[in-house]
Amino acid sequence: MEAAQPADRTPTDATPPDGQPALVEPATAPSAAPQPAAVAPAPAEPEPEPAPATGKARSERSPKDMALSLLILLVPIALLLAFYRGFLGGDSPVTVDPAPALEQARSANAFPVSEPTGLGDDWRIVNARFRTEPDGSTLRIGYVTPEGRGAQLVESNVPAEKLLPAELTEGQPQGAADLPGGLSWQRYTARGNEQALVLLEPNRTVIVVGDAGETELRKLATSLR
Repeated sequence: MEAAQPADRTPTDATPPDGQPALVEPATAPSAAPQPAAVAPAPAEPEPEPAPATGKARSERSPKDMALSLLILLVPIALLLAFYRGFLGGDSPVTVDPAPALEQARSANAFPVSEPTGLGDDWRIVNARFRTEPDGSTLRIGYVTPEGRGAQLVESNVPAEKLLPAELTEGQPQGAADLPGGLSWQRYTARGNEQALVLLEPNRTVIVVGDAGETELRKLATSLR
């Protein structure tokens, strides 16, 4: 026989009656642990103010420093310019050989061709050309004179009434030039500050014109041979 059980003891294996679901006692949820109290953040400390600058900023430069920097840049430029002018002839005009133009003019046999002779090397020829046009043929030789002025020799069989206005604009005769050699050179005004010496011949006209002084123009005119 089984031992008698106490009346107030709940059976550990209660079997429900037929057709009834078993009753399951809900598990008791453990009590939540107490949350710690929120701690207020400490107030941020103010950032220290920057100390006032006691010296000049690096970007600031004194006038003396700027002058020295400019001098350092200008020295090599000046040296290059001196080399260009002194050794490479940077200020000298480009010279040309007038021989081909003179040869063309003589071959054309349009008029007697005179060539300047006896001029020094300081008379630099910068252009020389011969051209034939419907009105006639013209030889031009341009110079830079020893004084750095411009002078041009023009020989042409274009009629003088067309050639002189084209070359001298509103040039007017100013009287005889009294050049040696027995030729009847005339002084003419020309465009701007230029002046001219003109030799009128039956089959050609010779003009020496430019902003060079009269002495240099006379020398060029008397050098023609």
